[in-house]
Amino acid sequence: MQIRSSGAPGHTVVDMTIQDPDLESDIPGKPTSASRTTLSHIMTAGDTNLLGTVHGGVIMKLVDDVAGAVAGRHSGGPAVTASMDEMAFLEPVKVGDLVHVQAQVNWTGRSSMEVGVRVMAERWNESTPAVQVGSAYLVFAAVDEAGKPRRVPPVEPETEKDRRRYQEAQIRRTHRLARRRAIMDLRESRNAEGLAD
Repeated sequence: MQIRSSGAPGHTVVDMTIQDPDLESDIPGKPTSASRTTLSHIMTAGDTNLLGTVHGGVIMKLVDDVAGAVAGRHSGGPAVTASMDEMAFLEPVKVGDLVHVQAQVNWTGRSSMEVGVRVMAERWNESTPAVQVGSAYLVFAAVDEAGKPRRVPPVEPETEKDRRRYQEAQIRRTHRLARRRAIMDLRESRNAEGLAD
């Protein structure tokens, strides 16, 4: 896979036809649907914050739980949370809401996986469809018994939506790596100038 600029400012194109030799694998791939999982939970009074709505930390715990289950299922063993790339809260969750936390592997590297999570809520006192109340992207690393990284099967997108999510995940990965490199460069530059933090 290759990232290239389209020439237009702010536009990046992901070329799916070129394989990254670092990510090629002799491990058989798994389709996106093989690890897709939904966790459902009824929110109670014990889940609320000082404003009377469900605490964001409760939702984040559910997000991490389902993402971990998906990462472990896809990789065929233990996987640990490496980062939460983004967590967006779109609407408040209330006591009594039935929350469905849906997750799937969007992208895989050599030993890492991006898991996309969508949080839906069914209002307990309304006969309306579930509404999206949050979303998140997490990166997991597959580990062996000694806690060392281990190879993961490539994910095989099955639908156009899966392919779009794969491409978007690759863009997020590229931005994560560039941000990390820029921060390290800045720190090295400050240290060279004798500017201690």
